[in-house]
Order: sequence, then structure tokens, then C-alpha cells
Amino acid sequence: QVQLVESGGGLVQAGGSLRLSCVASGSIFSFNNMGWYRQAPGKQRELVAQITKDGRTNYLYSVKGRFTISRDNAKNTVDLQMNSLKPEDTGVYYCNGVRFEKPSFRDYWGQGTQVTVTS
Repeated sequence: QVQLVESGGGLVQAGGSLRLSCVASGSIFSFNNMGWYRQAPGKQRELVAQITKDGRTNYLYSVKGRFTISRDNAKNTVDLQMNSLKPEDTGVYYCNGVRFEKPSFRDYWGQGTQVTVTS
């Protein structure tokens, strides 16, 4: 069992920046994908950014060019640098990890951290 713990959320004005961090209680080396999801009130959870084991990244179209995901397998951390924040970025941000555990892939989730962007 691996636990994921997020930090770095908060209240920020539009145009500002925040850096979210996710620390795993164990090694993330074996995780195929690590990512950040968010859920706004009344909306479904959506994938914001994802990074594969070999460093390939994928972003939600609306955050491309503003957010950067990074992964440090040695420190067991996944960070999300968020710049030029907009009110529509508001939501609870969740760290996610996907790992193959026979016979299928398993999702791991953190408890979430609130990000609120004011106009």
C-alpha cells in the first residue's frame, strides 16, 4: 500500500501561481502514470496533467502552457506548478498514481487539496 499526500493548495488571485506537491509513502518508481486531477463543485473529476514513467506529459487543453507537471522518482514526489491561474481553475486537486498489480491496474488517490482562484 502506498499513500499519497498533497500539499500546496490555497487561495490566490487570478494571475497568481501555486505549486502543488504530492509525496508518496513508498516508491513511485513502479507507478506507470502519476497525475493530478481536479474537481470543481457540481462537476466531474477531470484529468489536469499526467506524467508517465519515462517522463512523457499530457495536459488538459485549458491548462497547456500554464501548468507544468514534474516527477522525481528518487524523492517519490510529483509536483504541479500552476501559473497564470484563472477562477475556472478553482477546485479540489487530487494526486493520482496508477500501478499494475496483478491482475490489473490499480489507482491510488490522495485526499485532495483545495485551490481557490479569485477574480
